[in-house]
Amino acid sequence: MSWPLSPEGCYRLLDVVNGVEGSTKCDMEESKLRATFVIHVMSMVVIVLITYVVIAKTVGMRRFGSYEALPTLSTRDPTRLGKSGRVFGFFKQKGQHRLLVYKFMNNGDLGNFLFGILRPDWNLRAKIAFGIARGLLYLHKECSSQIIHCDIKPQNILLEDYITPRISDFGLAKLLLSDQSRTRTVIRGTKGYVAAEWFRNMAITTKVDVYSLCVMLLEIICCRKSVDLKLDGEERAILTDWAYDCYREGKLDALVENDTEAMSDLGRMERLVKVAIWCIQEELSLRPTMKKVTLMLEGTVEVPMPPCPCPFSYVSSIINVPE
Repeated sequence: MSWPLSPEGCYRLLDVVNGVEGSTKCDMEESKLRATFVIHVMSMVVIVLITYVVIAKTVGMRRFGSYEALPTLSTRDPTRLGKSGRVFGFFKQKGQHRLLVYKFMNNGDLGNFLFGILRPDWNLRAKIAFGIARGLLYLHKECSSQIIHCDIKPQNILLEDYITPRISDFGLAKLLLSDQSRTRTVIRGTKGYVAAEWFRNMAITTKVDVYSLCVMLLEIICCRKSVDLKLDGEERAILTDWAYDCYREGKLDALVENDTEAMSDLGRMERLVKVAIWCIQEELSLRPTMKKVTLMLEGTVEVPMPPCPCPFSYVSSIINVPE
């Protein structure tokens, strides 16, 4: 697939539309696109990256023909989709192929931002965490149809201007009907961010996103990956386990070692860690909803002392976080 370049070396969006056989233009914004990348293949999606726009082509995936495929387009106002990437429009081709056009996020993804050489500013990291939480709250409660993203991870959080987070990649998302609160489906997501209920043949709720979010929240706090076998000390390899151990032993400063900004804000840092521990509870009934998570993150409600996330230490009668 190719489109002619203008004399200025730019693609016109209408040239892209007209160059796709059998395509239909839907709510497209006309602009010039300067190509910087060609094709990047990831999983089953071929993505063409352009300076101001991302064009994603779905390959042989039937669900992209339904509302489940792209929840962002099933809403009347995709630009409001709670910190998700803006959809300029889409092309509809013959067969199963679809082209989706998003605004290109020039600051890359959260993974590159967090795990680079330099540790990002603490206040900026906290702002990103709050923004992602509010985005998931929109998907779970405020969107016209309830959406379970199913693959929340740093690589699916894109950073727009001013490091504003946008939730992206809805290829694995589940759209719930108005009378549904849970659904059954095959295991979805990325290793290290997948909640226990996926492996227990249980119905799936929005709380799988809550789990994934707060694994990522710990990564945001610590600026390290959730699983890192190269770290000194076996006890530090799994971030969720190590974070709880540090909290239980009163050694939260170890999580942000040499981060003077975070060390000077231990009150907020402790609150975020406690929220994360609540959200990674393997016992589903203990894991709060996104509404509760957002209120706790923002300090609107008190965060109780969390129990051990491990189900073997779980005693339901001791502590409960109300929905």
